[in-house]
Amino acid sequence: MNFALSEDHEFLRDSASKFVDEQVDLSPLLRPGADVTDAGYDQLWSRISELGWSAITVPEVYGGLGMSYIDLVMIVGETGRTLAPCPLFGTLAGAWSIEAAGSEAQKMALLPKLAEGMTLALAVADESGSYDNMATDVHATPSADGYVLSGTKSFVVDAASADKIIVSALIDDRKDYFIVDANAAGIAIEILQWRDITRQVCRVELDNVSAERLEASSENVWPWVRDRLYLVLAAESAAGIRTALNDAVAYAKERIAFGKPIGAFQAIKHQLANLAGAAEGANAMVQYAAWSLSENDERGPLAAAMAQSYASEQYREATHRNIQVFGAIGFTWEMKNHLYYKRARCNAELLGAPASQREQVVRFLEEQAA
Repeated sequence: MNFALSEDHEFLRDSASKFVDEQVDLSPLLRPGADVTDAGYDQLWSRISELGWSAITVPEVYGGLGMSYIDLVMIVGETGRTLAPCPLFGTLAGAWSIEAAGSEAQKMALLPKLAEGMTLALAVADESGSYDNMATDVHATPSADGYVLSGTKSFVVDAASADKIIVSALIDDRKDYFIVDANAAGIAIEILQWRDITRQVCRVELDNVSAERLEASSENVWPWVRDRLYLVLAAESAAGIRTALNDAVAYAKERIAFGKPIGAFQAIKHQLANLAGAAEGANAMVQYAAWSLSENDERGPLAAAMAQSYASEQYREATHRNIQVFGAIGFTWEMKNHLYYKRARCNAELLGAPASQREQVVRFLEEQAA
């Protein structure tokens, strides 16, 4: 069995790396009072959409590239490494929701538009942040033209940049999925004061908004989409761990204290060695989860939950240790350290804390043992 990446995977990763290194500029965010609107969110996306990244795993029959989740994590790892501020997360979430809940006609009508630059968002969490299968603050009511939605969704990634939003809503005591135009009458979108200023997170209020039901909606839609979003966050986190390590190593080699580089001291060496181990472990778990989901392996959901739990928790630790190695300068606005620290803490909470994924792992294992 070959555990190495193929030449195609490495080429894709290197191409994505070159692109984001040339295009991503975080300097507007390195000042007090900066927010996500300063980061060139939509401008970067116009260049990313030309590369087809948002449709990379969409089947070719629906206008996508039909590539694997291993290919996807090559790209997501690079956007995570550079904290590329763009609506990739929301668009992937929306595309997977349409893929899972849409009818053939709806998928044929909507998914090809991703290649034209269409942006999406997925609104599942309620005001409390719960993603529970029946927890929703939005209700759907039949109308002459389809349905209307009323209520509020929170923690909706990339809603303010979206052309269309997929919304989960209760109807007849079940949760279905609906697609709405982000500019429709009755929608109000507010960008939240989210700790991670490289990512756009919003509250969406709906007041009798016209909506189209995704006809294959079922209780299995959210778990299927969630597993893939776990993979995205884990891939970002694994790349972030490596970045925190590399930056800390470089600084430890050049910062002089007591007549020698601080990297010569065991207290620093031990921290960097721990980060190196975490980086390798997170990368291996992400690639295994990507392979499992690509192969539709029954262990895919288990692998995705494990990868997100481990990588997000280790990312928090890595960025904390990174700032400790840098010392006082690592706490300043002018350095990028705080941006990675904030992304790490938010990645570990966005879809539920690492403990919640470990609970899912336990349930998976209990079901397999039954």
